[in-house]
Amino acid sequence: MTPVNTVSEILWPPKFLEAMRSAQHWVVFTGAGVSAESGIPTFRDALTGLWSNFDPEDLATTEAFLRDPDLVWGWYEWRRAKVLKVAPNPAHQAIAELARHVPRLTLITQNVDDLHERAGSPSVLHLHGSLHHPRCMRCAKALDPPQPLDTSQGEQLLAPPVCVDCGGLIRPGVVWFGEMLPEQALTQAFEAAAQCDLLLSVGTSGVVYPAAQIPQLAARSGAWVIHINPQNLALGSEREFQLTGAAGALLPLLVQQVLAD
Repeated sequence: MTPVNTVSEILWPPKFLEAMRSAQHWVVFTGAGVSAESGIPTFRDALTGLWSNFDPEDLATTEAFLRDPDLVWGWYEWRRAKVLKVAPNPAHQAIAELARHVPRLTLITQNVDDLHERAGSPSVLHLHGSLHHPRCMRCAKALDPPQPLDTSQGEQLLAPPVCVDCGGLIRPGVVWFGEMLPEQALTQAFEAAAQCDLLLSVGTSGVVYPAAQIPQLAARSGAWVIHINPQNLALGSEREFQLTGAAGALLPLLVQQVLAD
């Protein structure tokens, strides 16, 4: 794969350039590939040391938490501490910059790290929740996260906090296997995809449902869809286009093109 270094090296279809500059409502849909460029391990890659003895699905279910809350809470706090030590990358920053210049932008993410917010994106629809927004297992009250685990001490079992209102255990604020995606966020995501003029799908393979429906909804509604991914994807519409490469390299070039006179 030859790296793309300048806007002129990208073979933009003329119709896409026109659509990109005239679009009134953009949707940006991001997946794990964006976070990976900041150095965040993917979900399965995060299983090292103590955690390497476990299948990730054994650590990411309600049943696992009820069976061994110290194990599950410790793993998620270890992950959160790791996330807090990395910075948003140029892809996150380019999306935030794009939002400041286009008429309307809806940002939808499958990531749980809040790097979009840290890059300056003001409003994000989280389909899989957030590591930084724990809630009570019993009454669902949202709580501020505690101080994260000191990862210099290595992976540790850690007892979860207790809700001051009802005494229930505090659980990580992410969507676990077997749980439904948050209804409000998913509804808003589907509505935005069906109403947008142009959708960017960044760092996601688009094979996990129901989130995979988001680019499909946009394409079926007549929007242009551009995929930014290191791997070639199957395109199902004449209005779909792919830029093959790293999001941190390509998204700033795309923003440069949008803002070009």
